[in-house]
Amino acid sequence: LKLAALAKLPLPSTHVFLLSLGLTGLLRPLSLSVSARTPQICQLSNLIQPTPLYGSATAAVRAPLRGAVWQTPRYNILQRVSSFVPSLIQQPSRSLTYYSVKKGKRKSVKSVTDRFMRLHCGLWIRRQSGYKKKLWKKLPARRRRLREIVFCNKTQSKLLDKMTTSFWKRRNWYVNDPYMKYHDRVNFKQ
Repeated sequence: LKLAALAKLPLPSTHVFLLSLGLTGLLRPLSLSVSARTPQICQLSNLIQPTPLYGSATAAVRAPLRGAVWQTPRYNILQRVSSFVPSLIQQPSRSLTYYSVKKGKRKSVKSVTDRFMRLHCGLWIRRQSGYKKKLWKKLPARRRRLREIVFCNKTQSKLLDKMTTSFWKRRNWYVNDPYMKYHDRVNFKQ
C-alpha cells in the first residue's frame, strides 16, 4: 500500500532506494524540518511515520504529544554530532595546581618543563611542532627546518612563567651547556 503511494510521487531514485532499505530513521528528521515547505514532501513524511495501532482514547492522549514534537527546536548537524564527539567543543587543558595537597605549594605543570626550556633572560625556547611526526613523508629541507629550535613569543613566555615555579627560573650552570651564549641578552641599546 505504501509502495503504491510512493510510486505516484516524483522522487529521485536515491530516496526510493533509501525507503526500500527501510532507513526511515535517517529521513525522519529531514521530513520534520522540510514538511512545511512542499506538499509532496509532506505526503512523504506522512508515509514515513508508522501508522498508530491504538484506540481512540489513546490517540486523544497522544495528540498533544505529537503537537509538542512539531514545536521542538531544529538543531544543526554540529549540535547533533557534538554530543557524540566531545573533542569538538572541549579543548584540552593542562590545569595548574595552585595549592598542593601535602605542602600547600604551587606546582609546575609537567608538560611545560618537558617540552620547553627557559633561558635566564626570560625567553623560552622549544622545538618546532611535529619534529618527530611522519618524517618519512617530509622532504629533507623540511626535516632540517623542523629540527631547528625556536623562541616563544611574549604572550607564550608569560603564560609559561605562570605555569612554572621559581625552581625553573633560577640560573643553572651546566657543564658544556650548548645554550650558554643565549642565556644573557647582549643586544640591548642603553
